[in-house]
Amino acid sequence: MILINLLPHREEKRRQRKRAYFASLAACAVAGVAIVGIWYTVLGQMTADQESRNAFLQAEISRLDAQIKDIATLRAEINALNARKKAVEDLQNDRNVPVHLLNELVRQTPEGVFLTSVRQAGQVISITGVAQTNERVSEFLRNTLYNSTWLEKPDLVEIRASSAAARDQRRLFDFSMRVTIKRQQAVTPAAAAAPAAAPGAAPAAAKAS
Repeated sequence: MILINLLPHREEKRRQRKRAYFASLAACAVAGVAIVGIWYTVLGQMTADQESRNAFLQAEISRLDAQIKDIATLRAEINALNARKKAVEDLQNDRNVPVHLLNELVRQTPEGVFLTSVRQAGQVISITGVAQTNERVSEFLRNTLYNSTWLEKPDLVEIRASSAAARDQRRLFDFSMRVTIKRQQAVTPAAAAAPAAAPGAAPAAAKAS
């Protein structure tokens, strides 16, 4: 017996394909919404974590800024204290400079040289005197340059025949020079004490005067 299907089977297949198509579209839409929702959630969590890290870093930066300001304040106070300490040390050292200066001039002034004037302006000493020969003046310059623990940078300003030589029938030379006092930090206590213990200081002092 032969069966013949007289129903509109083509339309039924089309409807099934449409339902399947719309069902797949709905599933894709649901999947897309789910993916977007998950990504939005993850992105929100990442943003929140980054904001939390940024807040932590900002708090640490503020704390470090405060510490830097404290360090700068402490450094300024330390510099001020060091400056005051140096000023006190300079005053303490400068108090003994005239004694050491006179002792050093006595030690370094050779025979045949007589000092008539010693003036101090800051660290520079201006000296005038009378010498029997030019060689005596040169020896005085060498002594202050190489042998002195308190004097340095000798500079001969002038040397000329003395006007008193004609009256006294002796050949004398007037001279003037400048010399610098060494910074006291460079002078050791032993070197500072050496002038007082040097032999022959008393005769030289009488000569210099």
